[in-house]
Amino acid sequence: MSDSLPELLKQYFGYDTFRPLQREIMDSALEGRDVVAILPTGAGKSLCFQLPALARDGVTLVVSPLIALMKDQVDALTASGVAATFINSSLQGSEAQRRRSGLENGQYKLLYAAPERIMMPGFAEDLRRWNVTAIAVDEAHCISEWGHDFRPEYRQLASLRAELPGVPFLALTATATERVRSDIIRQLQLDDPHVFLASFNRPNLSYTVLPKNKSTRQVYDFIHQRPNEAGIVYVQSRKSAESLAAALATEGVKAVAYHAGLQPEERAANQEAFIRDEARIVCATIAFGMGINKPDVRFVIHADLPKNIEGYYQETGRAGRDSLPSDCLLLYSRGDLIRNLKFLDEMTDPKAAEIAARQMRLMADFAESTECRRVTLLDYFGEQWPGDNCGGCDVCLQPREVWDATTQAQKLLSCIFRIKQKSKFSTGLNHVVEVLAGANTEKIRKWYHDQLTTYGIGKDTPREEWTALGRQLIRQGYVDASPDNYQTLSLSKQGLAALMNRTPIMLTRTPTLASTPPAKVSKTGSILCDEGLFAELRTLRKRLADERGVPPYVVFGDTSLRHMCRSYPQTDHDFLSMPGVGSQKLADYGQPFMAEIKNWLTQHERLIFANEAPPPPPPKMKVETGPGGTVLETLRLFRQGLSPEAIASQRNLVISTIHNHLAQAITSGDLQADPRDYFSTEDEQVMREAAAEHGLESLSKLREALGNQFDYPTLHYFRAFEMRGNAPP
Repeated sequence: MSDSLPELLKQYFGYDTFRPLQREIMDSALEGRDVVAILPTGAGKSLCFQLPALARDGVTLVVSPLIALMKDQVDALTASGVAATFINSSLQGSEAQRRRSGLENGQYKLLYAAPERIMMPGFAEDLRRWNVTAIAVDEAHCISEWGHDFRPEYRQLASLRAELPGVPFLALTATATERVRSDIIRQLQLDDPHVFLASFNRPNLSYTVLPKNKSTRQVYDFIHQRPNEAGIVYVQSRKSAESLAAALATEGVKAVAYHAGLQPEERAANQEAFIRDEARIVCATIAFGMGINKPDVRFVIHADLPKNIEGYYQETGRAGRDSLPSDCLLLYSRGDLIRNLKFLDEMTDPKAAEIAARQMRLMADFAESTECRRVTLLDYFGEQWPGDNCGGCDVCLQPREVWDATTQAQKLLSCIFRIKQKSKFSTGLNHVVEVLAGANTEKIRKWYHDQLTTYGIGKDTPREEWTALGRQLIRQGYVDASPDNYQTLSLSKQGLAALMNRTPIMLTRTPTLASTPPAKVSKTGSILCDEGLFAELRTLRKRLADERGVPPYVVFGDTSLRHMCRSYPQTDHDFLSMPGVGSQKLADYGQPFMAEIKNWLTQHERLIFANEAPPPPPPKMKVETGPGGTVLETLRLFRQGLSPEAIASQRNLVISTIHNHLAQAITSGDLQADPRDYFSTEDEQVMREAAAEHGLESLSKLREALGNQFDYPTLHYFRAFEMRGNAPP
C-alpha cells in the first residue's frame, strides 16, 4: 500500500513530493500502528490521513470537531476526485439517508463526523458495517484538559477501541505540549504509538508586537497597507468584534464579525463570506478559526492579548497555510493582562484559575520580552532555535536601543523600598508609578505616600515609560512580583544590592509606534509572477468557484495560480505539472484557465522569471562563541549557587531558557562543568551513538530517535559537552 502513495499524491492532489514527516506518518499508519502526529498548521496534517485512505481498503473515519471544517475538507476532496462525505446535523433527512446508502455500498473512502454523532447509539454498529478500517482524530488536543480547546466529548472516543478492535488510530494536532501529548495517548488508549513531532517553526510567518494605542486606527492602518489581502483580527469580546467590523466597513474595508453570540445563520453567512472572498476581513473572538481551512490568509492581528501562548500560536498559524509569506501583529497593553486576570475571580476551581493565571503571565512576558519572538515561541514547545537572528520578527529586524537606565531604575527601586519601609506592606506597580508621578490619589493620601522622598521625583517622565521600566526590572530579576493576581512588588536581593551599590543597569527601549512599523519577513518562499495575469486568474477562479458553490481555494490555491503566472502553461502536460493540479483538477478547470492565459498573452508580453532558488535548508545550529548579556546574568547567578529553578523564578523566565543559557556557557567554555553532573557514562554513550547517525542539529529528531527517553535539558547539555571547544573562532 505504501508504494502507491507517490502516484496517488500526484494523481489526486497534484504534488510530486511530500512535506517533512508526511511520508513517515503515512507509512506507520498503513502498517496498522497507532500514531500521534504533531504538525504545525500549514504542514499538511490532513493529507496524512486522506492519502492513506486512498491506499487502503475500507473507509477511514475522520473525527472532526466542527461542521464547517467537515464541509470544507469534503468540498476540497471532492474537487480533487476523492470520494468523501460527512454526516452531521446540517443534513436533511433524505440527504443523510443518501449518504448512508453510499456508505453501505462502499462508495466512499473517507467519512467525516463529530464525536457527538459518533457516540450516538447504534453508530458504532454502522461503522462496523461500513467497513471502517482506520480512525483519524483531527484537532486531537481537544481531548486534553491541558489543551487550549478542551472538549469533554472527545474523551468518549476511547470506547471505539472496544467497538472496533484492531482498527488503528491516528491522532493529529497542530500544537501540543508534552503534557498534552501524553494526555492524548492516555485518553485515546493508544497502543505503543509512533509519535511524530515536527518543528513548531513557521518560517513564512513574521511576528511583531506593538504597544496598543488607539487600536482601531492601528488595525485599519495595518490593513490599509495590504489592500488585496485577507486577514483575521482577533479580539476578546463579542462587542469588540462587532464594533471593529463596523468601523472597518465605514472605512471601505469589507469586514464581517464572528462570535458565538451571533445567530447561527448570521455566523455561518459571515464565515461563508470570508472563505468565499466576499469579505476580506473577519473580526472574531477565539470562537473563529479551527474550522477554517482558508490557505491564503495573509495576516492575523491580535488586537487584544491572547490568554495563553498555545492559543496565540494556534491563531497566528491560520495565516500563511499555503507557505507564502504572512504577517502576525500583536497589539499589547498591560491593561489587557490585568483585565484577563480579573476574569479569573469568577472561576470556582482555584487550581484551574492558578494555571490560567500562569499561562496569561507567560503570554504577557512574550509580549514584553526583548528576546527574539521565534526563540520564545519555540522554547515554549521545548524546541531550540539554532540561530541568533530569525530574520522574521520585530526584535530581530529592528534591534532595540540599549540605554543606561541606572538613574531611572534607582528612582523606581528606591520608591518600592520607601513604600514598604513606610507602610510595612507592598503595592502594585501602578501605585508605585503614581507615587513617582506625584499623583494626588486617595490611596496616596490615605497611606501618606505623598510624604515619601520619592514622591513626585518622576513627574517629568511619562507614566507609561515608568510602567515599561518596572516591567523590565521585574523580568531582569531586580524586582519580585507576588504570584497572586495583585502582583505586589518587593526588591529582590539583586535589586537591593543594585540600589545600595548604584550598580549600572542597562535596559532596552520600548518601541514606539512611529519608529516601529510592522516587521516584514524576507521574501524567501514568495513566488514572483506576472501580477497582472494573477489578478485575472483570481477573478476567473472566483467565478468558477461561485458556479460550483465552493470557496475559491477549492478550485486552486494561490500557490498554484502563481506558478501558472510564471510558466504560462498551454498544454495538458504543462498544466498538470503545476503544483496542486491533479487529474480531476485538469479535467474540471484546465481548459478555462489555459484559455485565460492564452488570451492574456495575445495582449501582453510574456514575462521571463529566473529559476527560483530552492528554499533554504533548515538553519544550521550556530554556536555562540561568547555568551550574551542575558546568558551572562544566568551564569552569574548560577555561580552564586542558585539552582536553574531558582534562577528561572528570579529572572521570570521559563526553566528551559535557563538550561539553554547554561548549555551555551558550557559550549563556549565560560562554564567549566563535569558531564557526570548531567548524565551518566552509559547514557552519554547511548546519546553519542544516536547523534552519530542523526546529528546534533535537531534535538527533536535526536530525542525521537532515542525513543523520547531523555528530556530536552539533558540533550541540550549533551550537545553542549560534545561541541565544547569546537565553537568557530
